Amino acid sequence: MAAIPRPLTDSAPAVPELTPEAAAQALGRARRDGRRVLSALLQARDRDKAYAIQDETLAASGAVGGWKVGATGPGQEPVCAPLPATGLVPGGSALQGCAWHLRGTEVEVAFRLRSDLPPRARPYTRDEVALAIESVLPVIEVAETRLSDWLDAEPTALLADLLSHGGLVLGAPEPFDGAWFDLRQTEVVMRFDDQVVAHTVGEHTHPDVGGLLVWLANHCIARGASLQAGQIVTTGSCTGMLFASQGTAVRVEVAGLAPLSVFF
Repeated sequence: MAAIPRPLTDSAPAVPELTPEAAAQALGRARRDGRRVLSALLQARDRDKAYAIQDETLAASGAVGGWKVGATGPGQEPVCAPLPATGLVPGGSALQGCAWHLRGTEVEVAFRLRSDLPPRARPYTRDEVALAIESVLPVIEVAETRLSDWLDAEPTALLADLLSHGGLVLGAPEPFDGAWFDLRQTEVVMRFDDQVVAHTVGEHTHPDVGGLLVWLANHCIARGASLQAGQIVTTGSCTGMLFASQGTAVRVEVAGLAPLSVFF
């Protein structure tokens, strides 16, 4: 009997397995010097590994200033990322230089906590989370990436990279009212210079942002973390992501809140 030919094998070198700590170090270097990381090198095959990389990233980068949480739609499992305190900047800031190359902008509604939500045995309820909130504020999240193949990266790689977080521009706060837990009627306008580039009403992908906050509080318990007084929690885009050119003034209005701007 003739020998059965062996199938050809891919001769490309195997992608090395990185620990969460090593993956976080690679992302940290990318933040510092602008060199990008191939998403496959992170080996973020599932959400647990991605969250472990997030934890190592924050352990190396310092204090947590807040969190971002969102979901692709009602009934979908949310995802989240802690935000470095150094990336939270006041409205009217100028974000310029080599660190800002994507300049992806999203208008969001965020909440500042008045009290901690520490780990405990039983889950937090919606009423308990509401009592822990001090104020509501408009924010502009600026998306950036440490990944060389950002457009083609797996969702878990984006999750490991703090969900492509670059910075969070903070607007003026207003006292919290429970009505802000539902964004189904929230009107938002975003302008690049004087041109309206987005005008939406109730187009948040998961308008029950109160549910997102409850999920986040209980996710943090399971993760051995906690939401803390003074932190900002932003709850996902009301406009989708739009990319601003260098030299653009981005101006936003969320009905019921003060106007907000950032300059590139």
